[in-house]
Amino acid sequence: MKKLVSFGLATMMAVSLTACSSSNKQGETTTAASGAPETTVSEGTEVPEAEGGSFKIGVIGPLTGPAAAYGIAVQNGADLAVKEINAAGGIGGAKIELNSQDDENDPEKSVNAYNTLKDWGMQMLVGTTTSKPCIAVASEAESDNTFMITPSGSAVECANPSNVFRVCFADPDQGTVSAQYIVDYNLATKVAIIYDSSTEYSSGIREAFVAEAAKYEDLEIVADEAFTADTNTDFSVQLDKAKDAGADLVFLPIYYQEASVILKQASDKGFSPIFFGVDGMDGILTVENFDTSLAEGVMLLTPFSATDENNKEFTDAYVAAYGIEPNQFAADAYDAVYAVKAAAEKAMITPSMENATICDAMKVAMTQISIDGLTGDAMTWDAAGETGKAPKVFQIVDGAYEMQ
Repeated sequence: MKKLVSFGLATMMAVSLTACSSSNKQGETTTAASGAPETTVSEGTEVPEAEGGSFKIGVIGPLTGPAAAYGIAVQNGADLAVKEINAAGGIGGAKIELNSQDDENDPEKSVNAYNTLKDWGMQMLVGTTTSKPCIAVASEAESDNTFMITPSGSAVECANPSNVFRVCFADPDQGTVSAQYIVDYNLATKVAIIYDSSTEYSSGIREAFVAEAAKYEDLEIVADEAFTADTNTDFSVQLDKAKDAGADLVFLPIYYQEASVILKQASDKGFSPIFFGVDGMDGILTVENFDTSLAEGVMLLTPFSATDENNKEFTDAYVAAYGIEPNQFAADAYDAVYAVKAAAEKAMITPSMENATICDAMKVAMTQISIDGLTGDAMTWDAAGETGKAPKVFQIVDGAYEMQ
């Protein structure tokens, strides 16, 4: 049965994540809606310049390597939004040129990608995709005073600079809401955690989860087990400790690749607790050679599902364009581009302006806009770069995401 996220959760997120009005001072709301794209702009290709010129927007993410599913999704989501916007006349009459660069989920390569885009003439950045590279690039963009909106860089440090905004929830919010949801719906009393101590993403969510869980007498963390990027293929020790401690739920603030291995090894051990993940779990049904039946019943905190009827128009357009269903990262990037459009039009910037002028204007405008996006209705941003929207929890049922 479909349940609504509790009033307490929604209220908490509204208070903690939203520090500005849900609409701008003129009461404007921009709605992102998929349409039939007419103009394709990607990989730095030139577009016919409108009267107002062309905005150059960069995208950075892992297009190769183990995290490529995230980066490719971000590239595609941004590309689809740009096609739609250009087909509808652009941003204030100016078309968008999009240039995507691969960082292989490596901070140093991400900075190299940023410099490549800088040499190309990038004026605004949609990226980066993952947290460690995002932190590295945010520092460079801050020094240059270049506007940056990350679709999915969730580590707290990603949005520390004043020029950086984000579409996704920050890591602590994911951990806090996950613990509250488990308590609200009486999912478990004994919880085990398996997390990646080598990433800011996983460690940050785990830390907030532990802090929130400590507030509830009926929620006990019976095992708290770490792994690293060098030990992410054998989870026997972690699973044995969780099983021996009587955990009835295992919290997995990790990416889907490791989660798929954990689910397989748990099944081999006859260990079948509830598995509860966060947005990094999105994509587990697409892991090559993974028996998706092992993910049946898995719950995850994520703002988007391709099987949600409300997202059908976007999903159909995405599948037609790229031959694969979109995930949350694609939706985040799509919303990020539409947020750029709304803020750019609010700020009345033009492509002829210097990057620093664009950035200063965009920082103000971002706090004055509201968009109805794929990942949230009436999405707003505060001056710290954080988004305001209600969380969503899905469960995998019959091989598809079902809103809880």
